[in-house]
Amino acid sequence: MEYIKAGRLIDGCGNVSENMILCIDEGKIKGILKAEQMAKEVEFIDYSDFTILPGLINAHIHAFSPCDMRAEEEQARTPLQKAYDGERFMHDLLYSGVTAARSLGSEGTSEQQLRDCINNGTVIGPDLVVCGRVITMSGGHGWSDGMQSDGVDECRKNTRILLREGADVIKIMATGGVMTKGVEPGSAQLTMEEMKVCVEEAHKAGKKTATHAQGNQGIRNALNAGIDSIEHGIYLDDEVIAQMLRQGTYLVPTLAAPKCIVDHGEGILPDYVMRKSKLVIDAHVESFKRAYAAGVKIAVGTDAGTPYNFHDKTAYELELMVKYGVAPMEAITFATHNSAECLGIEADHGTIEVGKFADLIVLEKNPLDDITALQNVNKVYKHGVLVLNR
Repeated sequence: MEYIKAGRLIDGCGNVSENMILCIDEGKIKGILKAEQMAKEVEFIDYSDFTILPGLINAHIHAFSPCDMRAEEEQARTPLQKAYDGERFMHDLLYSGVTAARSLGSEGTSEQQLRDCINNGTVIGPDLVVCGRVITMSGGHGWSDGMQSDGVDECRKNTRILLREGADVIKIMATGGVMTKGVEPGSAQLTMEEMKVCVEEAHKAGKKTATHAQGNQGIRNALNAGIDSIEHGIYLDDEVIAQMLRQGTYLVPTLAAPKCIVDHGEGILPDYVMRKSKLVIDAHVESFKRAYAAGVKIAVGTDAGTPYNFHDKTAYELELMVKYGVAPMEAITFATHNSAECLGIEADHGTIEVGKFADLIVLEKNPLDDITALQNVNKVYKHGVLVLNR
């Protein structure tokens, strides 16, 4: 048994307490006590001057996508280079305080293989939930690495294939997007009927579903299909928000994605990427604000792997949320408890509670006073093992 003393403990459920002892054994939290309850002779790791909180969970990344390459450079990478990039990005996530993540789209079964390498200890990184390939219409958003599917029969069959290949979650493209040439973010793509069979097959297998959904009609189609999480949600209206509330659908806004492109891509990225990013950025922020004010369930994902949206910058998404009106404690809850629930891993992840993994980050500063404290992580524990020690 190992004992860790926290000067300040944020549990991921919206609670904060002081001078607490965490009892850790075999990678899990076995007890949580007030410091004065511990016998004086017991030795503990002393973080009396630090804040401890659950490891962050990034609900939307792309595990192999580099943020600083032109498209032709990215496509020219060899399989070995891609594998190296995937391992490097996993390090970036973990050492910035992310102890679990969901990767939502890469080629082939690369995500499943990376997940398995992390699970067997070959690669050091956060616990991964993966979709493998995405399901999109022919020529739709993400078609180059996705499973192009037209009609309900193809959508059903390809969902079954993805489940056979080891997908933890099924990702469906409901609309166009920014990064695919020749499609528009607001345009609906897969139909409600096509998405519904994907959702049915995933749910029969006990898996969750997520949808890339930016335009309003595509979001409606996805909700009517029974989707579990809306990724991006750029054009939300009151009717859509009300339906999300009724159905308990999660929103993963990925606020950082267009912001990083607009801030850093001018003169470097293709004109169509810049045009679409500038088109959506203001509506994106306003939709997030309305959804948050209405009480929609929100999880934190960055879309890491899109241009200049680096894998070690998950905390920047929380900074943006706070900038747009979210209280720091709520933002932390979104990135821990809520993200775990969104991914379906809440039994073991997301909060500091007895029985869950000892996935912890240690901060010198208090993120409740300044959310950017999360951008300077001092120590990271994954499954009770110290993996970063600054």
